[in-house]
Amino acid sequence: MLDILIVAGNARSLIANRGDLIQDLKSQGLTVAAAVPSADYLAEVESLGIPIYRFEMGRTGMNPVHDFKTILSLRKLMKSCKPKAVFGYNIKPVIYGSFAAKLAGVPRIYSMITGLGHVFAGGNKNKYVLKIASLLYRSALFFNTKVFFQNPDDIKEFKDRGILTDSNKVVRVYGSGVNMEQYPAQALPTGNVTFLYIGRLLYEKGINEFCEAAALIKADNPHARFVAVGPHDPTLPHSCSNSDLERWKSVGAVEFIGGVSGVRPWIEQGTVFVFPSYYREGTPRCVLEAMSMGRPIITTDSPGCRETVIRGENGILVPPRDPKAVAAAMQRFLDEPLLAEQMGKASIRFVEEYYDVRKVNRVIMDSMELV
Repeated sequence: MLDILIVAGNARSLIANRGDLIQDLKSQGLTVAAAVPSADYLAEVESLGIPIYRFEMGRTGMNPVHDFKTILSLRKLMKSCKPKAVFGYNIKPVIYGSFAAKLAGVPRIYSMITGLGHVFAGGNKNKYVLKIASLLYRSALFFNTKVFFQNPDDIKEFKDRGILTDSNKVVRVYGSGVNMEQYPAQALPTGNVTFLYIGRLLYEKGINEFCEAAALIKADNPHARFVAVGPHDPTLPHSCSNSDLERWKSVGAVEFIGGVSGVRPWIEQGTVFVFPSYYREGTPRCVLEAMSMGRPIITTDSPGCRETVIRGENGILVPPRDPKAVAAAMQRFLDEPLLAEQMGKASIRFVEEYYDVRKVNRVIMDSMELV
């Protein structure tokens, strides 16, 4: 019998965000497997050294027929491998994985809320989608043994909306954690200050604010460098338009690198990490990786992001959707040469105390009571 089946949103997140958890579970003698959507399968996922099962699931949107088929396929898988526990993360694996686990008679069901996305973002015009998502979450989490949250804003949101009323099920964790051995502290680069953005080129992730702020700063600080690392997929919801991307490139303030296989070399080149996201993040992993390597942070005072900054110690919080505020924060690091090193050291201490992946995984495993 399988001890735990992890239901993933995609293969890449399983490797990056759950790889350490999988190894820690295995180190306790537990048998682990994972289910990954066929559309988001990558061959590299086999390197995790656990059985990987594929199932059909749409990447975006809600289609009752397709989603019902997802539940049935997961139920069939769970009936076959007979896990003692199921652990899902991301909205569809949480909802449909929980339903499938209940139908399959899985004794323990766990979920992690890794952010609420644009559906729960303030000012969402599609109230119907929000109501449906809330109802589905409420129904699915009713069957959960524990629900892990990555920030207090999401806990409050679920309680205020009546999605999760049983406080005994709530477990707060500090994001997915970061492996401090894979992202070790590095000295800041010498020379000109480099402001670094890492993430998909989505409006909600703050790429527009980063580029607009860079243009404002570059005019008076020609030696400052601005680098954006991340893929542009125009098929994704809220992806920046081709015209905006070409406009930013024509301005010439920002270097666009595109998608990369590993971000560590780029963090090493960066002086200050900038992530002006207003997406409903859980806890942005890219920020934790930068902090672990000793980089100061500029990010937004918004759910998921604000928890990564202790004001005035390891970074600067700015209002969402405000490129002038981002530019002002950038200017501080240009005007105060010692600030980046001072805040970078505070970032390392902050990660050591709260975000070390081993500490995060210990809370998860203790809460599951599988050992």
